[in-house]
Amino acid sequence: MDTGYTVAQLRAAAADAVRAPSLHNTQPWRLRLRDGGIELSVDRTRRLPATDPSGWGARIACGAALFNLRLSLAVAGTPATVRLRPYPTEPDVLARLVPDAPRPPTPTERSLYAAVPRRFSNRAPFWPDPVPAEARWRLGEAARAEQCWLELVIGTTAVNAFAEIARSAHRVLERDPGYRQERAEWIRREPSPDGVPAAAGGPQSEPQDLLPMRGFGGRNRAPGRDFEPEPLVAVLGSAGNTTTDQILAGQALQRVLLTATDAGLSVSMLSQPIEVPGAREALRLSLGRFGTPQMVMRIGYGQPGVATPRRDIDDVLDLPVSVAPAAGLPTPS
Repeated sequence: MDTGYTVAQLRAAAADAVRAPSLHNTQPWRLRLRDGGIELSVDRTRRLPATDPSGWGARIACGAALFNLRLSLAVAGTPATVRLRPYPTEPDVLARLVPDAPRPPTPTERSLYAAVPRRFSNRAPFWPDPVPAEARWRLGEAARAEQCWLELVIGTTAVNAFAEIARSAHRVLERDPGYRQERAEWIRREPSPDGVPAAAGGPQSEPQDLLPMRGFGGRNRAPGRDFEPEPLVAVLGSAGNTTTDQILAGQALQRVLLTATDAGLSVSMLSQPIEVPGAREALRLSLGRFGTPQMVMRIGYGQPGVATPRRDIDDVLDLPVSVAPAAGLPTPS
């Protein structure tokens, strides 16, 4: 067994980690090598105080980046043992990865890894083609593999009930001028390494739309034209809502997204019902599930999504430091 990862292995894995999704494409993560382990931290300087005051979204994003890290290392033949929140005195360090016994990657790992560069959020309308049962089953299994659950909202009554919760949450958020200003600050009309390009924003919302969409400066639609009449809505949830639960949910989210990409599906995320506490609880009650909803997704078939930019690897890496070994530290609950 190797004694530790190298800077070259960190850089190779980081190139995959940064392809994870994040609110407004803020990319709120940092990576470093310490005592042979790769550590993933949340970058507080890239938080969204109006949209994500609790840091939930940043932790979900970091969990998604963590799944890509695990996948990248496994496919390279250097899989990791992961320890979440390894240092009680360093709460921003969300995970530490150390080398496990070398082994060849599994077929599933290879398939999911191949989907990493092809996974884009698709904010455009999807085609009416239904998502087949086998693909729906695979998505649920992907969430379960990461200790989370995925509930598909099926039937006109259930979808309409969800849509009302989502629209209510959207109205609450849109009444906040700080929220609207923050979103506008992350729309990019010129080349930029972060934020949401206006070209990737999708069509502008119309009053008759079933589901609310964030306005990222996309093109206008013909008046009165429906955005998408019968979307497949999926709610991802975790057992609880601690920091650890949110990191687990981020990993599950990325596994679901990559599984969808591998199946030829497109996905976009609707986090408004999660960002408003009352709406999140109403959503949980409507599903009849224990645990906490952590993300909502639209899933279907459509034109390929538009890639959003990523920062240079050197902008997210910290130089190696030498501190006391992590072994023996207690694991927080």
